[in-house]
Amino acid sequence: MFHAPPPQDPVPPVVAPVWDLTVGLIEATVQLDQPSGPGVRTVGTGFLIDAPGPDGAPRVVLVTAAHVLEQMEEPQARIGWRTALPDGSWRFDPEPLTIRDDDGAPLWTRHPERDVAVMEIQAPAAFARAAIPLGWLADDNAFAAWQVGPGDELLSLGFPRGLSANRAGFPILRVGRIASWPLSPISAFPTFLLDFTVFPGNSGGPVFWTPSARKRPGAPEMDGAFIAGLLSQEVRVNDEPLDIGVVTHAIYVRETIALLDRPAD
Repeated sequence: MFHAPPPQDPVPPVVAPVWDLTVGLIEATVQLDQPSGPGVRTVGTGFLIDAPGPDGAPRVVLVTAAHVLEQMEEPQARIGWRTALPDGSWRFDPEPLTIRDDDGAPLWTRHPERDVAVMEIQAPAAFARAAIPLGWLADDNAFAAWQVGPGDELLSLGFPRGLSANRAGFPILRVGRIASWPLSPISAFPTFLLDFTVFPGNSGGPVFWTPSARKRPGAPEMDGAFIAGLLSQEVRVNDEPLDIGVVTHAIYVRETIALLDRPAD
């Protein structure tokens, strides 16, 4: 059984004050893509986490689904930065992102059991500031503590079929309802289902809760927001899409980030 190394310092509580996680995550979510043939490209979604190193040094970590990077066979992908212009508009400003070394070995770290990959990157200053604090990733008790369950709404960001919300390259915001039960213990149920239409390009996007999402009547209202997990895949039966997404719990993102600090073999 996999046991992640403990973080160097205690991780802050999961529910953070709401300045607006929706807008914050929109700013921290980026498109990942790589050409895979004439007029064809592999597209996925990633988001940025502010995860300081063991010595406290600033560090920006790119989070996505592992299969997104594994399907990109070339050493360089593209990451979809955006640049704010003086007139208030934005420009889509993608740059190369090296994801494999000269021998073809991956530069990302993969969770040994789950579809999660993380990679330390050098982000432009605006994106480094936009990276979401590590403590906003849900821990293994968040769903039970806040009575999050079937029928509750969660939000998701991504680039379905490589489509952006606009020419500036911002992600598209979607909403879905939790469609499975039970949700814990997470060790027994590492993923859960979300009732919304999933397309290629959505994989790796953040799934999160804010007070703008609806909960069941009588459930306690949270005074904060958190990232519940990342979108891993769509559910298909006999190649027929069922308009259901599979979400991997955020605790596995935490575990994968912790692997960045493990001693070298």
